[in-house]
Amino acid sequence: MENKNDFSSDGFYTKKSDEIIQDKAEPSDNSYYSSSYSSYTPNYNNGNNYYTAPKKLKKKYGAGVVVLSAVLAAVIGAASSMIAMPYIFKAQNTDNGTVLTPNNVSINIDETAESVVEAVATKVTPSVVGIRTTTSVISFFGGGNEQTGEGSGVVYSSDGYIITNYHVIADAISSNGSKIEVYLDKETDEPYTAAVVGYNISTDLAVIKINVKGLTAAEIGDADSLKVGQYVITVGNPGGLEFMDSVTYGVISGLDRVVSSNSDVELIQTDAAINPGNSGGALVNVKGQLVGINSSKIVSEEYEGMGFAIPIDKVIEVCDDIISKENDPEPYVGITVSEKYSSQVLSFYGYPSGAVVLSVADGSPADIAGIRRGDIVTEFDGTKISEYEMLDQLIEQCSPGEKVEAKIYRGGNYYTTTVTIGSNN
Repeated sequence: MENKNDFSSDGFYTKKSDEIIQDKAEPSDNSYYSSSYSSYTPNYNNGNNYYTAPKKLKKKYGAGVVVLSAVLAAVIGAASSMIAMPYIFKAQNTDNGTVLTPNNVSINIDETAESVVEAVATKVTPSVVGIRTTTSVISFFGGGNEQTGEGSGVVYSSDGYIITNYHVIADAISSNGSKIEVYLDKETDEPYTAAVVGYNISTDLAVIKINVKGLTAAEIGDADSLKVGQYVITVGNPGGLEFMDSVTYGVISGLDRVVSSNSDVELIQTDAAINPGNSGGALVNVKGQLVGINSSKIVSEEYEGMGFAIPIDKVIEVCDDIISKENDPEPYVGITVSEKYSSQVLSFYGYPSGAVVLSVADGSPADIAGIRRGDIVTEFDGTKISEYEMLDQLIEQCSPGEKVEAKIYRGGNYYTTTVTIGSNN
């Protein structure tokens, strides 16, 4: 699937080294407004720049260290054996003295262990769908052809609402004459045409709908109860519809991971295999309950098993909001604002009060109006912005299709531009 907002050409996105932020890490200095401030231009990932970690140097140890290690291992091993002895052996008094005889140690082999993943897969696969987008592309010489992309989705309700990633359907949203088709489990020969209900770019979530009743909705789990080391299972379509209903399993490797400079959404990290086409698919626990929506992966020769999913509590919050506003269009501009720069902080660095633009969605109303990352929006629709929270409030008061003026500060100069308010659904 074609690149949109850091997403690679196959409907799946990777991260560059300067975009990887782990565990809410903050920069050690306030270099955001450095000399590159006025000339910063967003550089969208072309799928070739991956996050790479430095190689570790092998340590060499002397013979003395090796001997000491061997002695310590022997001592620890002996102590462990003495501690475990009462549990493995029991003492019996005989004419020849005390004799240790083996205790009856029960080792339970769970013959159903291998079938847990199978049982979960049987439960979850009817709730996971394949998604194919088709868009019209005009060539350099004026000819036209069709371009397709594939991903995954999860049935949210039995009456046809389906959750997926925004980047899975992004091309179809921004292109005229495009279509979105949904393939249900066991019905890959008869796709259903889907309509876009709405989307939220900053969280990479979208809701689409097909006119079908009686679908098998996924059972919703609890993201707050997740723990590192807990087993999880993924169901999706890695590589596209050809590999529909593929199942992988692993553990939760970490929680509250922030991996994109364009979003502060805290993700679930897992080593369960997530590949192109898995985007929008299900991450479930061993009960088959949905705990996340698969979203991204770090790709590098030095890295394996670093996939990420959006926690289900965030998914439900965003998607319920999208569905509730299905018939009430929500104004959309396409920027995210940094919460680090209050008017006091901006004043300290010699900048005017306003909202600092953290990211601009490609093709959004803000992008079309020429607003760039690093700009400070000082006025919007004739109202001065004293704190960054005001910008969202002013946008919410607008109507889709309305034209408003925005005043921005960039590189020591003020500029005025006209923004045509878009619709988020």
